[in-house]
Amino acid sequence: MNERARNDTRARIAHLAARIMAEDGVEDYGLAKKKAARQAGVADARQLPGNDEIDAALRAYRDIYQANDHRAQLAELREIAVRVMTELDAFNPHLTGSVLNGNAGKYAGIVLQLFADDAKAVELFLIDRGIDYDAAQTSLYSGDTRITVPLYRLNEDGAEIELVVLSPREARSPLKTSPSGRAIERAKLAAVEMLLSQT
Repeated sequence: MNERARNDTRARIAHLAARIMAEDGVEDYGLAKKKAARQAGVADARQLPGNDEIDAALRAYRDIYQANDHRAQLAELREIAVRVMTELDAFNPHLTGSVLNGNAGKYAGIVLQLFADDAKAVELFLIDRGIDYDAAQTSLYSGDTRITVPLYRLNEDGAEIELVVLSPREARSPLKTSPSGRAIERAKLAAVEMLLSQT
């Protein structure tokens, strides 16, 4: 297959994946790519687009088909994020994920990174305020080193919120979801408030 045909195939898969993410609320890029490749009849993994290409296609799709609905939904999620971040101010909260980058789908959750010397302090905070939560763990990468950290899931005004608890030293290092992935973008409260005012 020549370069132009390969690029056309990548673009087609990116647009199919974007539609899947926008319409079905899929947040997982890998899953969206696999579904899109299957729809396009492509088995060659070298023809799959990168997440950046899907992000661009997703923005274009939403601008064309979901502009008003998406803007209102994103504003609502960011409002909830600001409220929760304000409440969790003692833990230096940072917003990450699709609510930060603007690609949040219809079932998107809010992901916050919190920083605490003692991870139990976050759990005690939730218990003291009578907030229902589910406790779990998640893995991230600091460089090539895998770290397993506490994760608390809760619900605020119908939105699922994930609180990822990290140590203060991890606030100074870029974290990734996979060893070869790019650093997770994150924003402090003031930056999220500014984003909200522009939504």
